[in-house]
Amino acid sequence: MKIAVLVSGNGSNLQALIDAQCMQHWSGEIVGVISNKADAYALERAKQANIETQVIEHKAYPHREMFDDAMHHQLIQWGVDLVILAGFMRILSEKFVKAWEGKMINIHPSLLPLYKGMHTHQRVLNTGDVFHGCTVHYVTAELDAGPALLQGVVKVAQNDNANTLAKRVHELEHLIYPQVVEWICNQTIQYQSGQALFKGKPISKPLQLCQM
Repeated sequence: MKIAVLVSGNGSNLQALIDAQCMQHWSGEIVGVISNKADAYALERAKQANIETQVIEHKAYPHREMFDDAMHHQLIQWGVDLVILAGFMRILSEKFVKAWEGKMINIHPSLLPLYKGMHTHQRVLNTGDVFHGCTVHYVTAELDAGPALLQGVVKVAQNDNANTLAKRVHELEHLIYPQVVEWICNQTIQYQSGQALFKGKPISKPLQLCQM
């Protein structure tokens, strides 16, 4: 499968994907990286790995749909089969999401469906939850609501703050994101009619990897 990664910032998840591709000989290949910011360090990570990059700045387009159309055309030009959101800080239009339904995944720093949106680590601490983590899910038009595939779970420590918790969750992201990508590439995970399947069976609740 041909893979494209959409980024906006530092690109640590992109680096985890690049490293996994080099070490594990994926069934797929990252053929391009798109950033909406020209100064995103993720672009440098891609260039160091000899991956083609494209800057499509959202500020250059008067409407979100026009920006998304530009990305769509680039993805089509690369012949992309799977789109990975890795710290891509733009809300995508419904048209774009529908065009890539079942072919686009994201990772969110919470145990979805808990804590959709921003500031998840502090919200977990404010609530007093025992467990926290991250979720890889298919992208749908509803924010952070697509079929969940795999979660990384950590136990919240008594001395955790938002920064220490974020760091531990981020480390889990680097483990579970490459795994899900490989599962999709080798068809262990499939998407059919809005339903995610694992080895041919519907995923009723996401698989979990625990790290206490």
